[in-house]
Parts: sequence; C-alpha cells; structure tokens
Amino acid sequence: MSAAVDIGLAPMLPRPARITRVVKETADTFTLHLEPPDGKLAFMPGQFNMLYVFGVGEVPISISGDPDAPEVLVHTIRAVGAVTKALMAMVPGDVVGVRGPYGNAWPVGEGMRRDLVVVAGGIGLAPLRPVIYHALSHRADFDRVYVLYGTRTPSDILFEEELRAWRARFDMEVELTVDRGLAGWSGRTGVVTTLIERADFAPESAVAMVCGPEVMMRFAARELAQNGVEEERIFVSLERKMKCGVGLCGNCQLGPELLCRDGPIYPYSRARRLFAVREL
Repeated sequence: MSAAVDIGLAPMLPRPARITRVVKETADTFTLHLEPPDGKLAFMPGQFNMLYVFGVGEVPISISGDPDAPEVLVHTIRAVGAVTKALMAMVPGDVVGVRGPYGNAWPVGEGMRRDLVVVAGGIGLAPLRPVIYHALSHRADFDRVYVLYGTRTPSDILFEEELRAWRARFDMEVELTVDRGLAGWSGRTGVVTTLIERADFAPESAVAMVCGPEVMMRFAARELAQNGVEEERIFVSLERKMKCGVGLCGNCQLGPELLCRDGPIYPYSRARRLFAVREL
C-alpha cells in the first residue's frame, strides 16, 4: 500500500534546488540560476519546470538555459503574482523546490537542413533561448538561422548582451523591433510581425518557432503562413493556466488538450483551431 502511494505522489514532490545566481533582466523580469537537485537536470528545448516557494506556492516556468549545460538550471521569470514575486525576492543561497521537466519540446530536429525562423515577443524569448543555443551548438545541422524579436519598449528587451553577441555573428540573422521607441532609441519600431516579410528565408522549406503573448502568436503564425510557410512547420507554445504539470488537475485544459501533458508545443495547424474558440 505505502509503495503505491509513494509512486503516486512522486510526480508532485518538489526537490530542493539552491539558487547560485540571480540576474535582473528588466524592471519586472529576472533570471534564476539553480544548482539542479541531482547535480544536473537533462531537458529538451521547450520543456518547463514547476518552481515551488516554500509556504507560498508553485508556478510553471519554462527552462531558458542551454540544453548542453544540464549542470545549471536556468529560469527567466516575470514577477506578476505572489509566487513569482517571492522568487524575485530570493538571493543566492536560497532554496526553491523543483518538479520536472515536463511537457514536450520544440521540434529542433524538424529544422535540420532547413532555414530556422525564431519569432519571439517579450518574455517569449526565454522559452525559445534553448532553441537558439541548440542551433548555434549544432550550426551545421541548419541552413540559415533567423531570430526575430519584438518587445513593447526598449526597456523590455531581454538578454541584451547575448542579443548583441548574436547580432555580431556571421552565421545568423537577428532583427529587433519595439512597439514604442523611447528617447534615444535608434532601432526599428513596429510590431514583430513586420520583421517576418523582411527576413530572407526560404518559406517552402523553413521551420518556424513562435512564442509570446497569445495575440502575437496568432498574428505571427498567420503572417508566416501567408508568406508561404506550411502550417505543419509553424510551432507555437501554449502555456496557459498550468497547475500540476502532470495532467491530473485539468486546470490547463484547452478544448480536448491538457497543455502540460499534450503540449505546450503545438504545430499551428492544431493550435489554430484552439485559438479560434473564444470560450476556451
């Protein structure tokens, strides 16, 4: 009896992970570097963990680190609720609970010998950063690599040092835009979808991965499809209302899908039908 109970509870049991570094990204967004519970935690780009603050609660957070460096667990988080605000107040040496990784992955294998187009909006760059790391570590597997990134204002830009380093490379293209340029901004202004038609990728064979606010993903996926990318090769991340992470509570149900179990990554050909039902 007790063994059966232990097996049933194991997926819901957080394991302790110590914070080794905290990076302030923007006014309300930060990155935690954790020492994984077992010294390393293998994951695939696009997967997420449940992070637990003792006495407060837990939240699902995508992994934003390098899949080839499993000895460091990296999460980029926006402080919008009680748990994420509690995480923002933590310092190196503090301990959080970790469950996971959960969910499916960005299909990086689909991009082999194809153009890879990464389209990110706001904090949506964080779940896509492992894809970029993977593409750069396995650069010969891909043809052209494009990163198209948009934020509301210049102060919302994530990973600025990395973006500068990526833009300086000769084997990838990085384009950045903001919805509203403030004083001193000399870059592009406009929504991220305006970058899609400017990018010189081959739509008949390209693979696109899109993450950001839901309205942004809808318009970006539609723009990619209108520019000739097949809907089966456009992938989006649906990360809504996950609570248990293992498909038990039903909180993240979207139509027939349990996003934590069946997703969060979906081809646009499937996600489009879910986007279209307002009640879901």
